[in-house]
Amino acid sequence: MEKIKIGSKDPIYEIESIRPVSGNVMQLVFAGAIPPNWGDITIYTDDSTEATTIIGYDTLYRDEGQTIYLSNDGSVYTAPETPVGPGEPPKPYVPTLEELQAAKCREVSAACEQMIYKGIDVPLSGGSMEHFALTIEDQLNLFGKQIQVTSGADQIEYHADGQPCRYYTAADMLAIITAAMWHVSYHTTYCNALNMWIAGCQTAEEVQDISYGADVPVEYQSEVLQAYLVDIAAQAGGGTRHA
Repeated sequence: MEKIKIGSKDPIYEIESIRPVSGNVMQLVFAGAIPPNWGDITIYTDDSTEATTIIGYDTLYRDEGQTIYLSNDGSVYTAPETPVGPGEPPKPYVPTLEELQAAKCREVSAACEQMIYKGIDVPLSGGSMEHFALTIEDQLNLFGKQIQVTSGADQIEYHADGQPCRYYTAADMLAIITAAMWHVSYHTTYCNALNMWIAGCQTAEEVQDISYGADVPVEYQSEVLQAYLVDIAAQAGGGTRHA
């Protein structure tokens, strides 16, 4: 079951589903407690890994108990007028399977990007462990450092997150580059498999049950993903984990 946090300080809330119902309205179905306030929505996977943050849906559009609708344009629900006053509320819009699949693909793509950008911890020759973010700019920088390594440079200038620029040995720089390439390639491959899984879903419930970090069914695992999973299991000493 997915979890969300509203803003930066509120507790974690369990949700059964989160999906757009129109261009400006998001539906959230809560499994238990409901937040008293609204703001940026941070989504967490089943294993509590931060997946993505949805910004702008901070207006309570409609309250149906455990089902909450939020808008990103300040709008609120108003029952249509009839000759004798407000009428029965219209039935909520039910997105098509194709719309749910497209929304889920956007969700996992955003989660994949965030996981890649968060970067990696790399053990270095001096015994230290340093963290390196992997935004697009960082990835391009490391590509340039790879050229320096292959050109035979003994020392390569670079910096860990929050640290001053310093010289790294060619061996340490190669370790950073290798770990970065593995991290980016794994998450890209895993996200591709999730998209194949989403495309194969036959019901809305199947789509809603998919989240970033879930174990991909064997029938949707490419040979590349299977090779990564074997590698991960070997690193972990048995058992599959997602980097």
